[in-house]
Amino acid sequence: MQLLKNYKETITLLLAIVIGGIAGVIFGQDSSVVKPFGDLFLNLMFMIIVPLVFFSVSSAIANIGEMKRLGKILGAIVLVFSVTAIISAVLGYIGIRIYNPLKGVDTSAIMNIMADTDSDQSTEALSFLDQLVKTFTVSDFPMLFSKSNMLQLIVFSILFGLATAMAGEKGKPVASLLASGSAIMMNVVKVVMYYAPIGLGCYFATIVGELGPQILNGYVRVFVLYLALSVFYYFGFFTLYAFFAGGKEGVRVFWKNAITPSITAIATCSSAACIPVNLAAVKKMGVPQDIAETVIPLGANTHKDGSVFGGVCKIVFLFLLFDKDMTSFTSVLSIIGVAFLVGAVMGAIPSGGMIGEMLILSVFGFPPEVLPIIAVISTIIDIPATLLNSTGNTVCSMMVSRLIEGKNWLSQRAGKLKERIG
Repeated sequence: MQLLKNYKETITLLLAIVIGGIAGVIFGQDSSVVKPFGDLFLNLMFMIIVPLVFFSVSSAIANIGEMKRLGKILGAIVLVFSVTAIISAVLGYIGIRIYNPLKGVDTSAIMNIMADTDSDQSTEALSFLDQLVKTFTVSDFPMLFSKSNMLQLIVFSILFGLATAMAGEKGKPVASLLASGSAIMMNVVKVVMYYAPIGLGCYFATIVGELGPQILNGYVRVFVLYLALSVFYYFGFFTLYAFFAGGKEGVRVFWKNAITPSITAIATCSSAACIPVNLAAVKKMGVPQDIAETVIPLGANTHKDGSVFGGVCKIVFLFLLFDKDMTSFTSVLSIIGVAFLVGAVMGAIPSGGMIGEMLILSVFGFPPEVLPIIAVISTIIDIPATLLNSTGNTVCSMMVSRLIEGKNWLSQRAGKLKERIG
């Protein structure tokens, strides 16, 4: 019963998608009659995305005052989290280049569905620096309040949050307002998500009705690829990270204590729910208390290697779908960079998954109407993604200990423990 409760939302969405897919196969193009119900869900999400991003990001930054302590530990955490996330992004890109999830799928058919969308994509040639300016900023304040300028809105929200924090006592009323706004917007999301199974189910029925059941094969291949990457990363790279942290003894200590956090991640499908179990596990691994109590809670929000893999899958899925070049140096860098941003940064924001998906569409110029297509990917990879996101924090805490206390930290901790027992 507890397992069913933990997965209730995921199971409901999956059932809605399956029912929608079956309806699309059975009724074909006639299933377009339910498209308005899908469009209603999309429009509701588009309506709330701008205030949600502003309040969530600004509030998170404005109320970060207590994180000024432990500067050295935080520096090591940023380094470890960034390196592991970049490794995940590169591996994800290599994996999806080897195994094309849309092989055999008629990708041209979706263009007909999107033909009537008002996707004003600029094709003018811009220099790298010009593109950088255009990517992170807009020329006028009102342009921030558009779902097409998601990354620019995030940059402004970060600056606004920092300025609020820097204002000290004078900024507290604004910080309180931002926190209230964030809480209110999360409740708005919660209300809208009650309609998500109907909206996504109807939209998916329309997509399958237009494209045929072959699109389902694309999702199956994405899941198979993601599962293979997850197994490889979980056993291979977690072992390498543990070896870096403490040599052969580090590998032994890690795997001796990693099973319980892993099972908890799979059972709860929530990084936040795993925090108590992960804290207990890393302390058994010998991680100092101050490092453990900083890495694990912070990692539950900002370190999501599994989400980075998912970001790569979503981006490349759309690149393949729209037949965009993803082999150029610029494309490779942008795919890896945005996947890193989506997985490692957006995870700190409530409903960051949805915001991350909108960020992908905004940065690469895909029409907003394809949001449900990549939202389905988030649902089917939820369990293995949580496993990598959550359990990865335990081995990262060991690597941070290695950077802070030196390469012999594990043997020194073991020696101190023996002295206490003796």
